[in-house]
Amino acid sequence: MSSPAPVVVLLSGAGSLCQALIDASADPAYGVRVVAVGADRAGVEGLARAERAGIPTFVCRVRDFPDRAAWDAALTEQVASFQPELVVSAGFLKLVGETFLDRFGGRYLNSHNALLPSFPGIHGPADALAYGVKITGATLFVVDRGVDTGAIIAQAAVPVLDDDTVDSLTERIKSVERPQLVEYVGRLAREGYRLEGRRVLIGP
Repeated sequence: MSSPAPVVVLLSGAGSLCQALIDASADPAYGVRVVAVGADRAGVEGLARAERAGIPTFVCRVRDFPDRAAWDAALTEQVASFQPELVVSAGFLKLVGETFLDRFGGRYLNSHNALLPSFPGIHGPADALAYGVKITGATLFVVDRGVDTGAIIAQAAVPVLDDDTVDSLTERIKSVERPQLVEYVGRLAREGYRLEGRRVLIGP
């Protein structure tokens, strides 16, 4: 069996998506090893989850640098020090810059809580609810230089219920977002993939 693919996870909060990846990677057949978890703020539960699993963590805060470009360069170097094959944004609420994308372009994945291209940005469930759509969901995509505009890897649909609140809809989206992330990060690592225009093709 080939060795598992090293993956760095970036997050900003509770880290439930990250936990799903950590749990899956306990199975050697999954083909992924979470080698580090990074955050843009200290003291978040996502870092604590990684520490409990014995995974190295780091914090890279924007306010510790003179500008966003300096922060982006520092984040790039911290992630690169773990030599990941893939980098996963799992609730990481910062847009990376040119330096990061130059280094990890095509290998930086993000899970978004809406069916892109609808409702990009950090308020996906609230925006879907406000618009009155009947179906929303979760999208896994390859990050590019836009805001939630990259090539789509996978999507899962979630119906919007008449009595939904932002919180209830967010939680139901997470219930499909977690298994989707686990399935496709594993498949990309085990089977390989390539980008052809806006299509992500998995397999040799």
